[in-house]
This record gives sequence, structure tokens and C-alpha cells, in this order.
Amino acid sequence: MATTGTFATILFSAGVLFFASTAAEFAYPDVFNDEDRDTLITGKFPDDFVWGSATSAYQIEGGWEEDGKGPSIWDTFAHTPDKINEGQTGDVACDSYHRHQVDVQLLKNLGVTYYRFSISWPRILPIGTLDEINEPGFEYYETLIDELLAYGIEPMVTLYHWDLPEALQQIGGWENDTLADIFNDYADLVFQRLGPKIKYWITFNEPYVVCWLGYGVAVFAPGIYDPGNAPYKAAHTIIKAHAKAYHTYQDNYSSWGGKIAITLSTDFGTPDDPSNPEDVDAAIRYMQFTAGWFAHPILKNGDYPDTMKSQVAKKSEAQGLAESRLPTFTEEEKAYIRGTGDFFGLNSYTTTVCRHQENDKLEGNYEDDQDIYRYQPDDWPTSDAEWLRPAPWGLRGLLNWVDEEYDHPDIFITENGVATAGDSELDDQDRLTYYKAHINEVLKAIEYDDVKVKGYFAWSLMDNFEWAAGYSQRFGLHHVDFDDPVRPRIIKNSGTWYKELVEYNGFPEPQSGGGSLKMSMVLTFLLPTVIAVMVCNVSN
Repeated sequence: MATTGTFATILFSAGVLFFASTAAEFAYPDVFNDEDRDTLITGKFPDDFVWGSATSAYQIEGGWEEDGKGPSIWDTFAHTPDKINEGQTGDVACDSYHRHQVDVQLLKNLGVTYYRFSISWPRILPIGTLDEINEPGFEYYETLIDELLAYGIEPMVTLYHWDLPEALQQIGGWENDTLADIFNDYADLVFQRLGPKIKYWITFNEPYVVCWLGYGVAVFAPGIYDPGNAPYKAAHTIIKAHAKAYHTYQDNYSSWGGKIAITLSTDFGTPDDPSNPEDVDAAIRYMQFTAGWFAHPILKNGDYPDTMKSQVAKKSEAQGLAESRLPTFTEEEKAYIRGTGDFFGLNSYTTTVCRHQENDKLEGNYEDDQDIYRYQPDDWPTSDAEWLRPAPWGLRGLLNWVDEEYDHPDIFITENGVATAGDSELDDQDRLTYYKAHINEVLKAIEYDDVKVKGYFAWSLMDNFEWAAGYSQRFGLHHVDFDDPVRPRIIKNSGTWYKELVEYNGFPEPQSGGGSLKMSMVLTFLLPTVIAVMVCNVSN
């Protein structure tokens, strides 16, 4: 069901018939209460469905200058005045560098079978290159992996979760295309040392965030402000680096049976006025400028989305530039990049409403290039992160869009979660409700829409250093006391709920006496009710 530049509706059977005495249950009844769309359902996930939780090195490890580790761009950025909330840093964070055994016990208690974590590049290569290899860094990860496997927990390893060695930023960072080869050397070394024990690899986490927040508007490391050029240059290098690492693994280590992909982030884009083709196109265009920026070359044709190429070219011409600010791939590069993903890693937290709005600014800016006005309605639920308003149905819509746009890939939701305030208590009902609603939408996508979602990783295992927000926002299933040198971890109610979900592998039918997973709704059978979901597909 592909269209070009138009809104496409995906039709699926999702009607629900209830006993007259049974009321539908809604996670957010005051705002999301469409009986067909928003009703919580019961049922189990596939037997081989993967349940996990996720973290990243800089956010939890600490030990920022111990045992030969080199500085990263986040070490530098966090130590720069006025960059992080209250001058906080990841110097200690959750102290997982010294307390990883405790983290493994948290995972064991949750009953999850996978743990997604990242390698700190400067911990094993202090200056970023093979000229200096730090053995204590490798020993840390080898010990962590062995500890996980001893408890039946499989590692999903991310090679790059934003902590570039500072020495490489000094030569231009991701704007320097030589980093594609340097990253490949790093990846090759990690494959050699850790590869036989790893089933799933992620090359890059959320490159959109790296390129826009780090190289565009300077709110994340490395703090580069160049909104019209640097994001495109950095992305171009990252895509080539990903492709090189993918081929290195497949050419040399495929006998180990691992799979490798990239994790991409995007909100679900929904049109302000679904009857207005321009707004529909704007919603599509938004997702192409975020996830499609990377997924289109990697999973479709080796090149950027047509809508992205035309938009940036149009804006560049209006600036009087001789060529587009969006770089180009050679035909050889396109062939090399195309197909370099064994699955689709997806991080998503919220939904955004998109309205077409022409922008005549001539300064050159990645966001202005899109001709989109985005907002979230005031009546949507809120969280402690200004950008994150829960809209569960958007996750199902996004899963359908990814499924249709990228030819039905296996999808792993590698991050999903919600922020609460820094002084949040253990009874985190807002987080529990968020997980309940969003994971239920994942079940609907699998059962009703035949989307091949293979796993779900809750973000995050524990409260941690939340980038520019420091410790003011908490995403964890476990509370961490950052004022205590021991950094004690205590499970929250959301963690207990998640544990029960994992144990049952889904949402059980209601039983006498209730329970944290029990619903007042009884699903009896499905009707072939046709629902139009605001998801769309562009064939290029």
C-alpha cells in the first residue's frame, strides 16, 4: 500500500466486542478514550518475544577517568559551565563501573532475558584509535557479559551511544569523514574481543540526536552550533561508518550468528488536519527527516529520502548556494550502504502533530528545511520532560509506518519510557500507566496489524544521568539515590509491574481479586472493524 507524497491509510481488523456488563478500560480515560483505538486488550506476546531493559555507558558507569579510560565529548561537555542542570556530571552517575554485579541482579529479579547496554569507546580506546588499547576497559565489559550470561541474560551491545573520544572531536568529530574508518577499526576490535558471546549489535544509538542536538543546536555534546550544515555532514559520516561496521561483521564474523543494525529515533508524526493533503505530507516529511534520514539509505536504496533531498535543495537554492547543503552519495556508496541492517532498532517516546508551514528564512537550518510546524495538544498527558507527552496510540501508528515503509522488517523497540521528577517516589503510577498503555499498543500492532515486533526494552533499568537535564529527570524502573555514595537501587512499582508483565508474557484476563496487571475489560472476539490509522508510506 504505497503512495507517493500522499497520505496512506493502513486498514486492519481491530474491533472489540464486549459483554454488556463489561466496561472498556482506558489508560488515559480523560483524553484518550476512543473505544476502538484506545481500549486496553488482553493477550500474550509470541513465545519468542524478547523482554529487556536498557542503559548507556555515560549515563550509568561513572569511573570517568579510572583505569586508563580517556575523556569523551560528554566528559568535556558536562565539565563546561552552564551546559548541564546544576552543573551535574556523569563522573560517578550510578557507579555501575564498580557495581555492575548489582545491576545484573536487578535484571535477574525483573526476569528479563536481554540487557541492552553500550560500550564506552574511550574506555577501551582512550584516544579513539588502535594506537592505544586499554585492557582494563575490555576486562570490565568481558566481566559484565559473562555475569549476564551466567544468569541467562543475553547482551544487546550498542557500539556508540554518544560518548565519542574527545581526541577524535579535536580532529572534527563526525564532520570529519575519516571517522568512518576509525569507527570501523573500533567496531572490528570489539567484534574480535566480544563477538562470539553477542547475538545482537547496535552500531549507533539515535544518530538524529547526535547530529541535530550535538552538531546543530549545541545543547548536547560536542556543543557545535551550525544548524544548516554540520548535522548533514555528521549524518553522512555516521551512515558510512555504520555501513562499514556492518560489512566488517558480515564479512568476517557472520559464522557467530549475530545480527547487526542501527537504532533510530522518531516521534510518530500525525497531521494537524488529516483531510488536508499538505498536513498529511508534513507528517510523512517529519518522519522522513528523522528516522528516514538514516533508515532510507540503510534499508531502502542507499540514498536519502526524495522528500528530504528536494526540500534541502529548494532551501539551498533560495539561499543562493550552488549546490544543496545535503551531501550526496556516489553510486558505489549507495550500493555499499543499501541493505546494511538485519532488523530495525526503534526508540520512541511520544507523538507530534504536524502542520505544513512554509518557512522563508534564508539562514539555513535543518528544522526550517522541513517546512513544518509541530506541536503537542495542551490536553495530552504530561511528563517531567517538556518534549514528552504520552500518546500511546502513536506508538502503534509508528510501528505500522515502519512496517510498511521498510518492507516489514523485524522491529526491536530498543527504548521506550517516560520521565518523572528528580524527587519521584517509588509509587510511580505515571510511569506504570505509561508502560501499560504503550506496551498494550505493541501487542495490538502484533495481533491486529501483523507487525513483526520482536522485542521491547524498557528505558531505563534505573534512574541515571539524563544528559543536559542531569539528575533532575528520572526514567528508571529502579530508584537510585544519587546522594548516597553507594548509589542504592530500589525497585519502583513500575518495575514490579514490568516484572509481572514479563512473567506472564502479556496482559492476562481479569481474575477475582485483581492485581496490578488485571483489567476490567474482557476481550471476547474481534470484529473486522476497519480503522484508519494515521500512518503513511512514501515509495521512492
